[in-house]
Amino acid sequence: MKALCWHGTKDVRVEVVPDPSILNPKDIIIRTTLSAICGSDLHLYDGYIPTMEKGDILGHEFMGIVVETGKDVHRIQKGDRVVIPFTIACGNCFFCSRQLWSSCDNTNPNASMAEKQYGFSPSGLFGYSHMLGGYAGGQAEYVRVPFADVGAFKIPNDLSDEKVLFLSDIFPTGYMAAENCNIQRGDVVAVWGCGPVGQFCIKSAYLLGAETVVAIDDVPQRLALAKEYSGAVTLDFSKEDVFERLKDITAGRGPDACIDAVGMESHGMSVDALLDRAKTAVFLATDRVNALRQAIHACRKGGTVSIPGVYGGLLDKFPLGAAHAKGLTLKMGQTHVHKYFQPLLERIENKEIDPSFVISHRLSIEDAAMGYKIFKDQPNECTKVVLQP
Repeated sequence: MKALCWHGTKDVRVEVVPDPSILNPKDIIIRTTLSAICGSDLHLYDGYIPTMEKGDILGHEFMGIVVETGKDVHRIQKGDRVVIPFTIACGNCFFCSRQLWSSCDNTNPNASMAEKQYGFSPSGLFGYSHMLGGYAGGQAEYVRVPFADVGAFKIPNDLSDEKVLFLSDIFPTGYMAAENCNIQRGDVVAVWGCGPVGQFCIKSAYLLGAETVVAIDDVPQRLALAKEYSGAVTLDFSKEDVFERLKDITAGRGPDACIDAVGMESHGMSVDALLDRAKTAVFLATDRVNALRQAIHACRKGGTVSIPGVYGGLLDKFPLGAAHAKGLTLKMGQTHVHKYFQPLLERIENKEIDPSFVISHRLSIEDAAMGYKIFKDQPNECTKVVLQP
């Protein structure tokens, strides 16, 4: 089959690789009908995530048609059309039983690697390093899906692939980030980063009752999308002082909640942002933290900072003192996709949201490497790339 494989920093290639096969009786094989390039895939592309190996198949946002099932799969059948959560969950452990699906104890075969870094291992993830399981990803013609009765969700035939694909990751990720803000009617929410996850944070904050959402970025096309689709107030950080503008919008109090939808490759114009870039360039730091520092600084006293953006290591000059002094609540983590799948599917069916609004580019799997380059280098033209077989 054809698959997009990682070979190093900014080196991804479409190659012919062996088809996947059933390895466990709870597995299924799907024929991919649509996949996507995620913003967090760019962290792999840029070389920031350790334990990648040459030839690893990328991709964790995908869906398809079931073509083979293991003998212990009962809920899913051949021919079913399914979306696959990017987090892999067993359904039976301590964490799955509490709907903490991305903390599953049983799906990372390389848990000892993650434990050295984090103390305890999160769940396995598709296409996202050997530290997180070494699972082949979904930017391929076929994919093996373990624990299929738990982690394959059937899709109604009247909904197109493009409307449901993002239930695999970025729609639940944006929604959980907004839900973590404990939004009350009348709240002001500020969102750093208007990429695909940021767009779903903005829309979800409105769905959950926010009065005003401020979208912060420096890419005109992404700011325009946040304004046109969700009705956000836009703030271009390259032209305005973020802190002063947010104070103006909130009558001097600060946003009730702030969402960092940027993560470990944040950039900016301030001295600390330039220092972050210099330190990561010479491997004196692992993550660039400018957006998160701003969010903590700007959030009102007693407010919430929600962090759906991916961080991989240690943070330099993290303003814990400000968070403590202001009594902030910080909430973060990989998305518990399984928890949100059904309620968000219902929002799509009820026409409260059409998640396909973020798609800007539709490419074939053969052009996947070009898709990464476009997504990375042309942010003013590209908000989201989907790949068709």
